[in-house]
Amino acid sequence: MASDSGDSNLDREMILADFQACTGIDNIAEAITLLELNNWDLVAAINGVIPQENGILQSNFSSDANQASMYGPHNQSDAADIAEGEVPSQSSLSSSPPSVSSSASTFCPSASFSRHIVERLPRMLNIRVEYRQRTVDLVVEEGSTVGEIKQILEAEFGVPVSKMQLKGWKSGDVSDSAVLRSLHLPRNISLYVLTPDIAPTASTSTSTSTSKNSALPDSLNQNFLLVINHQEAQKDYNLNFPGSRTIQEVKRNVSDLTNIPVRHQQWEGWPASASDDSMTLAASGINYPCHHLTVCRKSSTTNAQEPAEGCSDVHMISDSEEDFEDAPEFSVDDSEMFGTGSTSCRKTLMMPENSENEGDALLHFTAEFSSRYGENHPMFFIGSLEAASQESFYGKARERKLLAIYLHHDDSVLSNVFCSQMMCADSIVSYLSQNFITWAWDVTKEANKARLLTMCTRHFGSVVAQTIRTYKTDQFPLLLIVMGKRTSNEVLNVIQGNTTVDELMMRLMGAMEIFTAQQQEDIKDEDEREAREMVKREQDEAYRLSLEADRKKREAQEREEAEQVRLEQMRKEQEEEKEAIRLSLEQTLPPEPGDESLEQISKLRIRTPSGEFLERRFLGSCKLQVLFDFVASKGYPFEEFKLLTTFPRRNITQLDPSSTLLEAKLFPQETLFLEAKE
Repeated sequence: MASDSGDSNLDREMILADFQACTGIDNIAEAITLLELNNWDLVAAINGVIPQENGILQSNFSSDANQASMYGPHNQSDAADIAEGEVPSQSSLSSSPPSVSSSASTFCPSASFSRHIVERLPRMLNIRVEYRQRTVDLVVEEGSTVGEIKQILEAEFGVPVSKMQLKGWKSGDVSDSAVLRSLHLPRNISLYVLTPDIAPTASTSTSTSTSKNSALPDSLNQNFLLVINHQEAQKDYNLNFPGSRTIQEVKRNVSDLTNIPVRHQQWEGWPASASDDSMTLAASGINYPCHHLTVCRKSSTTNAQEPAEGCSDVHMISDSEEDFEDAPEFSVDDSEMFGTGSTSCRKTLMMPENSENEGDALLHFTAEFSSRYGENHPMFFIGSLEAASQESFYGKARERKLLAIYLHHDDSVLSNVFCSQMMCADSIVSYLSQNFITWAWDVTKEANKARLLTMCTRHFGSVVAQTIRTYKTDQFPLLLIVMGKRTSNEVLNVIQGNTTVDELMMRLMGAMEIFTAQQQEDIKDEDEREAREMVKREQDEAYRLSLEADRKKREAQEREEAEQVRLEQMRKEQEEEKEAIRLSLEQTLPPEPGDESLEQISKLRIRTPSGEFLERRFLGSCKLQVLFDFVASKGYPFEEFKLLTTFPRRNITQLDPSSTLLEAKLFPQETLFLEAKE
């Protein structure tokens, strides 16, 4: 059977899948290493991992019927153990047929039997899904699709599949038709559900913790700046990560930058709430928008053995799942995976192929560049080409810089010399850091090169993309010097790899002279424009103040006019009220007695403040109130005027109104005068 596994028509991908299904080893690099050590002999590799006394490799089966009986209903628990990568004990397989002969002691399952196990007992994944305040744990087969998981979550959360976004995949967003096996997932994974089209319910704001959870989907889209201090190197890294990234992913990126494996990293600065590396940055409780951390290598000598020197990107047999975390995901090409290349250990690519996030690709590029050529190199911009262009061209004229685009090609014989002697020269590093924004890309893989050409076409036009396309492999690396102009961006110079430090410096300085002349014009135009805008702002402010003053003046005038109208209205109402009172008093006065009256008559003469006199006869028995009403009926109310005698001076209004004229000594005649009260 060993010859069958070595010479069969099954390709090595199937052998790799069979080996992982039989042994439960998830680490791809580890599985490949074990198979290569056994010359891709499936049986020998399995025997090297699973001890023969466990029984699964000592039993021979003559037919598929015997194989089915082994995993029948009475042994389903054993089958589940195998699916999880565990081997059942000898006692649990006591019902299986005995060995046919002594030679069967070295027997291992054939490739067809391995496939039979994979088909009958698929690998199970433990998936934890978070949605707002709820968490659901799922156990699904690796052959399931993302859409099937969403259908399960629809029943759990009551959220329609069409409005559900399932996030947290290490490879970025995936389609509903994607099969989990194709995503190469670990056995345990944490995901989260976003529903941007569904507003949070009112109950989500009933407590502080609930309001934090309801705001989590918004913070997942925010960018966090992590300032990470590497203590050994005495160096700070400023790294931008979206809130949807997990702490584990941050530690992997830092592992690329510092060459400290995740399991050997010792951190300071994570909040107490960040207790699980599978947590997202948005949920970990770190400060927004900037958080400071410190990392160093653990001093313990009990760490797991590191991979052999010269094959640093391939991990040997792991003692824990932390080895899988440190292993580069799909960082080997086909020739490395299946051993068809000239060597089984090649240096890691400068940039992963088909990386969906340009920032992650640049982080990997920077780490690999530092690993190969040292830390003394230009500071590469971490972000998209569009972001680098914005940083270079579209700020204030005094703050603009030239954009240097470094294009690397590992297959070019000039790459190592150019990087080590040109890009890492102190003078070049200093000059680029002061005057340029340096952005890099690796075009070794065709997919990455095609992506670069698309970006160049979008930002610089098809001519630049066509120029890059015409360069051959041995002409790389290239350094493109790009200057931003008013209407379009212009490539000033394309520097090839076959140059010297002095020539490179001269060409950089030449480009800088052109840029400086253009920058001075831009600064002048910008200053004139700002001066015009300042004058316009001052004029607008003066006009606004004038309008404000006119408005206040108009409002004050309107208030004054309204007050005058109100006072006039009050005055009229008072006059009307007085007139009504006067008429009423005039009508209630007793008739004036004639000369023929037999009663005693008092003739009174009253001088008004205007100098006129009021004359009337009254019966001596009339009350003083009648006199007061007479005076009030003439427009001199009792409340406003007092009635005085001439000599001796007396205030008649202070007397009792019910006393008679005779009692007041106003008989037979008297002259009185009216005087306004104070």
